[in-house]
Amino acid sequence: MTSLIDVIFLLLLFFMLSSTFSKFAEVEVQAASGGASASGDQTMAFLRATPDGLTLNGAALGVDELAPRLRDLQTGKPLVLLVNLMSDVDAQTMTDILVAVRGVPDLAVSVMGAS
Repeated sequence: MTSLIDVIFLLLLFFMLSSTFSKFAEVEVQAASGGASASGDQTMAFLRATPDGLTLNGAALGVDELAPRLRDLQTGKPLVLLVNLMSDVDAQTMTDILVAVRGVPDLAVSVMGAS
């Protein structure tokens, strides 16, 4: 007669070997550093994320409108997007923002602390 612990071990081993592990996509984030001066060879944009929605340089917009609006702001110089998250904004909103701007060329995203 087989002991219960042996059966549990065999089931655990079976499920561990038969399952597949998927790697989740990584989203790069650069923390905004304080005290650095803005150089003239880059364009700055300010994105504020609140529970009510997003504002880019003071104009309200949706996540799907973010990438085209950032491309419009590019003038041949690298674009730096400063993202300010309000304390009530969840992590999914931040991930949606980073995924939406991933395809914008010459874009550096810096995340400022929640306010």
